[in-house]
Amino acid sequence: MFKQIDLSGYTFIEGFPGAGLVGPMAISYIVDKLKLEYVGYMKSSDFPPLVSIHKNEPMPPIRIYCSTEGKGDRIVTIFAEFAIPLELISAISDTIYKFIKDNGISSIYSIGGIPVEKMTSTVFVLASTSKMLAAAQSAGLKSVGEGVATGVSAMLLINSTFDKLPDMNIMVPILPDTITPKYAEQAIESLDKFIKLNIDLGELEKESQQVEAKIRDIVSKHRESHNTLKKDIYAGPSLYA
Repeated sequence: MFKQIDLSGYTFIEGFPGAGLVGPMAISYIVDKLKLEYVGYMKSSDFPPLVSIHKNEPMPPIRIYCSTEGKGDRIVTIFAEFAIPLELISAISDTIYKFIKDNGISSIYSIGGIPVEKMTSTVFVLASTSKMLAAAQSAGLKSVGEGVATGVSAMLLINSTFDKLPDMNIMVPILPDTITPKYAEQAIESLDKFIKLNIDLGELEKESQQVEAKIRDIVSKHRESHNTLKKDIYAGPSLYA
């Protein structure tokens, strides 16, 4: 962290690259439209040798952003510009969860995609507590009765379940091998039912080409630095009946 911030009671939002790149698209748009402040980053010698350049400034590929005190809901989020290799998921998840617990953060929302064979408007949900699951179901999200979840969001969810910390995985249905800002729009609409983001989604549609190009650039950067891109990008949650 670049400065000391009291994050007690804040809501943590994460969306690491996964199926359909739903998470980074949504997080990028939230950071931009809410003008969240860049306040910290993660680093590791195990990360790909990747440095991001934004507005002429070199930046770490995993960064922490935070809402300005006194403006709307108190949000802290993490944005990643490379797909997390399988062997790093546990270590990164443990580090993030420790950060959440040490800082007294009150709840977690994870954004991701879930591959489907046929497109549907139904958004799926996993939750760490029965109260949070009931709230999601009341808001029109469909619970996953049986299935498998993977990645950082899954590891955060299981830890939160043990600790009874409110944690919700919002999973937008995506078609394999497709990336579109429509996924981010659906994710933000769902998230807005629980956190009042007050974001004009009309602007997301207007800027869809720029947003999509930005996210595709993430794919390009990772392809150059790591040879497991395709496996990691599409290793999203799966369902079975």
